[in-house]
Amino acid sequence: MSNYHCLVAGLPDIAFDGAKCQYSVERFKEEIYPSLSANDARVVDLILLERDNANLLRILRGGEEAILESEGCYNRVELLAIVEAVKCGDAPAKGVPMYLYSFVEYYIANEGQANVVWENLLSVRYYEYAMECPNRFAADWFTFNLNVNNILVALTARKYKMSVEEAVIGNNEVALALRPSGARDFGLTGALDYFEEVVRLCENSRLQEREHQLDAMRWRWLDDNSVFCYFSVERLFVFLQQLVVVERWAGLDAEKGMEQYNKMIV
Repeated sequence: MSNYHCLVAGLPDIAFDGAKCQYSVERFKEEIYPSLSANDARVVDLILLERDNANLLRILRGGEEAILESEGCYNRVELLAIVEAVKCGDAPAKGVPMYLYSFVEYYIANEGQANVVWENLLSVRYYEYAMECPNRFAADWFTFNLNVNNILVALTARKYKMSVEEAVIGNNEVALALRPSGARDFGLTGALDYFEEVVRLCENSRLQEREHQLDAMRWRWLDDNSVFCYFSVERLFVFLQQLVVVERWAGLDAEKGMEQYNKMIV
């Protein structure tokens, strides 16, 4: 396991409700990535791949000139190359996650289908890929996030008499428990130590406040589960994930906050 003592020691402190951090995701990519081992870089990549997912969908829907948001692991040219490789039947580029290629292939073959929630289909592949990460901490983080998100959508679907089975994504134990259950608590009370907190937060009708509280819960999970991770890749993983959260909320200014927030939670 690589030791990143100097890198971790040089990182600034960041707080969930603190002042805007002067450090940025782009700076992290420029300063930290060159020093990571290949295996550790793939662990950290998992955080940034979420941005690639969103940008890839924009390209598939809008073509080469699609407006992209923040770069993840790949820039526009590299994402376009993935799409072109699938169309031409070329071999995948070395190191690029296969789920991106398989999703593009499925999208191209089924683009005309109605009522397909492409974001969900891509998220399923993304979470399956992330939860198979050999790094136990990273895999547990994505399992936790998938469970929280699925509990939220299951509760919301039940509240509005929608299909819970269609709303829940993935096939881990929690997803499989949520889909068929008619129990008030889906049979998960006691099975997950955060289940009741998610239920309580879901009852908050103030959407932005609720999302802020959920992010605070996620932040605590990162802190609590990395207590003994001192100078390893896990500490860098936690820093980058928390930095993503700080940047996201810093971007929700007073004038455009709710508009951006509504886009963020779609």
